[in-house]
Amino acid sequence: MGWKNKDRCDTLIIVSDLHCGCQVGLCPKEGIRLDENGWYKPNEFQEVMWKYWREFWDEWVPFVTSGKPYTVISNGDAIDGEHHGNKSAISTNKAIQVNIAEGILKPIVDMCDGRFYMIRGTEVHDGTSAENVENLAKKLGAKPNRAGQYARYELWKKLGGDKALTHIMHHIGVTGSSAYESTAVYKELVESFVEAGRWGDRPPDVIVRSHRHRYFKTEIATANDRAMSIVTPAWQGKTPFVYKIPGGRVTQPQFGGVMLRISDEGELYERHFVKRLARPEAE
Repeated sequence: MGWKNKDRCDTLIIVSDLHCGCQVGLCPKEGIRLDENGWYKPNEFQEVMWKYWREFWDEWVPFVTSGKPYTVISNGDAIDGEHHGNKSAISTNKAIQVNIAEGILKPIVDMCDGRFYMIRGTEVHDGTSAENVENLAKKLGAKPNRAGQYARYELWKKLGGDKALTHIMHHIGVTGSSAYESTAVYKELVESFVEAGRWGDRPPDVIVRSHRHRYFKTEIATANDRAMSIVTPAWQGKTPFVYKIPGGRVTQPQFGGVMLRISDEGELYERHFVKRLARPEAE
């Protein structure tokens, strides 16, 4: 069976937007030691999110992968950074934020036996030229690209030998209206096909983006069976900024991740894990 070949990737697990260092970002249940030996204890919201994080990795991933090997991709904004005059940080010390992310992701890297990639996210979070997450990615042993970047801007990854081609980046356009949520997602796929056709390159079978903090997928039929454009959910609650923007301010945060897989029969398919919090109760 193809998955027994250690150089072949049949399954991708993709998570994004952990925003470690934010009071509504991902935080381990035991809390965080601060720089002057203080201790941050996760709030009730973070405890619920951590429960979903553990459910994702301890139950959902083993189930959907059928216990077979997989590759993990962290698709941007692993830390929260110091941004927009933000006052909701656990600590704006980037070293603390990197330590939080390293403590959360190191067990995941071990679970996938080091088949781990890190993608650069928004500069206000990951740092200018990703200086903060480049250090994190190197600590975690992420696979570097040919330029020696441990955290990269994009990843072209083959699935199932050469059965499917995926393209993974962090950014995608956003919208303030649920009625147009599909627009940028489908447009990104179409533009990828146009660019490939223009230069005679192979088009991607799957493109994966993040940044929006909301899961979405659009799919079309192609000569190679199908092509998908997917946006991953996140691991962060609503910040003060979200309460100001159209669309986001009336929604509840989504937590989760995505699996892409080539089956033993050669079929490309996607599965997703998406959880949300119930909206606040009426008083």
